Amino acid sequence: MEARFQNNVGTCLVCFFSIVIWFACNNDSSTPTYSKDIAPIIYKNCTPCHRPSQPAHYAFINYEQVRSNADKILYVINNNLMPPWPADAHYTHFLDEKVLTAAEKALFAKWVELKCPIGDSTKIPPLPSFAEGSTLGVPDKRIAVKPIPIRGDFRDQFLLIKVPFELLNDTLLRAVEFVPGNTRVVHHVNGDMVRFEEGKKQNVFDGNWVCDMKLDSTIKQAYQSIGVLHDDGSYPTLIKSIVNFLPGTLGQQYPDGIGAWKAGKKNAFLLADLHYGPSEKNTWDSSYINIFYAKNIPYRPLKEFQMGTLGVTPIEPPLVIPPNKISSFTTRYRIDKDISILTINPHMHLLGKSFKAYALSPSADTIRLIHIPKWDFNWQFFIRFLRC
Repeated sequence: MEARFQNNVGTCLVCFFSIVIWFACNNDSSTPTYSKDIAPIIYKNCTPCHRPSQPAHYAFINYEQVRSNADKILYVINNNLMPPWPADAHYTHFLDEKVLTAAEKALFAKWVELKCPIGDSTKIPPLPSFAEGSTLGVPDKRIAVKPIPIRGDFRDQFLLIKVPFELLNDTLLRAVEFVPGNTRVVHHVNGDMVRFEEGKKQNVFDGNWVCDMKLDSTIKQAYQSIGVLHDDGSYPTLIKSIVNFLPGTLGQQYPDGIGAWKAGKKNAFLLADLHYGPSEKNTWDSSYINIFYAKNIPYRPLKEFQMGTLGVTPIEPPLVIPPNKISSFTTRYRIDKDISILTINPHMHLLGKSFKAYALSPSADTIRLIHIPKWDFNWQFFIRFLRC
């Protein structure tokens, strides 16, 4: 009896200590704190846009800013409004996805429920390092866009702008980044690089630089107005779609050895579609463009093409939407040799509802590219694939 009793006591003691240890471990993992759990989530998914000089309305760079907006953050993440990422992660995965997992959402909800404990403040991770005025790093050259007055008349403005620049020598560019000055009004930019031929352009800084994109102006008239043509009236070479900006985008940087653009001594960026959204008051925009030089000659060329409107393929049927009707449209492009797709940029306007792109192999296998089940005009990304 005694031996049995001791054995039972021993068993109970072991069970007791096991329970204590389990509860201690479980309590540690189920009590999220800012320093241990929440700061890494915020820094990765929110802070890149929610910081000074970026377009987001609130800054999330410290505990107090996150704590005071915790209920708002919980609401937008539970309703998949933030972080903004339109692509369906169940269809295709991409680089730099901004998608919170169910576990991360539950962790944040638990943290809010517990009144946002900070934890050990000495262990809050350091704020990520962000280059001043760039999402890519320190540029080799920064080129100012002519300051633009914005009318406070609640109307959109679409401008054609030349941004001239000169270099000492012919140079390869690996990245070009448009940085909006007034993030409240700059909506998007589609731009090319003008490479003037040697001896055909004496002064790249001539012309008015800016003109409205009016329907009654021809392209040649507009180019003459802002000084984009050669001195003899001929057209220079345009390197298409080299400088772009859309809501939520970061500067595009391709892998080493893939893609670079040659810039001559005399050049200009042609912002062929700089869109300013409606403003309630008169204001100004002073945007700029960062360029980054390539160190090596690329061994793989880079080409961007556009499908659909103003692109290399027609839309079928023609893009006409009758009133009170939901319509579907398709565009197709046949590739005659193997290519690697680096990025994809779905684009529609306010009537778009959903978007799906895929490729078909010669054996009719489907290669998933992207699916956006709920199109939102306010968030458009250059989305990068995982592998080259």
